[in-house]
Amino acid sequence: MSNDNILSVTGLSKHYGGVAALNACSLTVRRGSRTALIGPNGAGKTTLLSVIAGSVIQDSGTVLFDGHDISHLRPDERARLGLARTFQIARELGRLTVLENVLLAAAGSNDESALSALLRRGQLRRRQAEQIEKASELLNRAGIWHMANSPASDLSGGQKKLLELARALMLSPSLILLDEPAAGVAPTLVRAMIRFVQELSDSGITFAIIEHDMRLIEELCDQVHVLAEGAPLISGTFAEVSSDERVLSAYLGTTHE
Repeated sequence: MSNDNILSVTGLSKHYGGVAALNACSLTVRRGSRTALIGPNGAGKTTLLSVIAGSVIQDSGTVLFDGHDISHLRPDERARLGLARTFQIARELGRLTVLENVLLAAAGSNDESALSALLRRGQLRRRQAEQIEKASELLNRAGIWHMANSPASDLSGGQKKLLELARALMLSPSLILLDEPAAGVAPTLVRAMIRFVQELSDSGITFAIIEHDMRLIEELCDQVHVLAEGAPLISGTFAEVSSDERVLSAYLGTTHE
């Protein structure tokens, strides 16, 4: 895999019964880019993200991430290598506070046994303090620190998306997969999400983004893959793909003015 590409998928196929969700799908994501995955419902976008993240295992094909073949690693193993994911429908734990939800990501990445933790209580306390400080900073950057001690169930849909992104950042990822970050989100929070992603991108984090809002894609993404029937139809900049007649007629329609 080229050092310019943080992610490369080759020949990915995934069938559900007789239906091909992915059909020999091959594409790359440039390091440091904000790459969009667009296309109609059923094009294979979410299946592709799920295969990359490891929650769905492909029938064939390979996934290379940051120099590693992760094709058959578990999701937690991929996360430890720096690959994080958010979901179209936020998956917060409503009875826990917002801060506790973010801290859970750090707890889930800790392989330390109970015995070793007991033997190193001082180090454990320092690490917990560092994790609380990091989680607090991320919530502040996401603009939802004022809700830190509230139950996560009290958040709006857009705030839950910001919570998911903050939680993903606890693992210090180099690549974040975003699944429809603007879906069902109020315009003011969409703007907050865009600013947050741009800020994170400027710090060196790569993003692969599924999104149906073409204005958001135009503003935010510098690389676009248009998927159709489980494989890329065309790839390029937004200007390049949006001027392609196949894309205009089949996917963008009147959503881009």
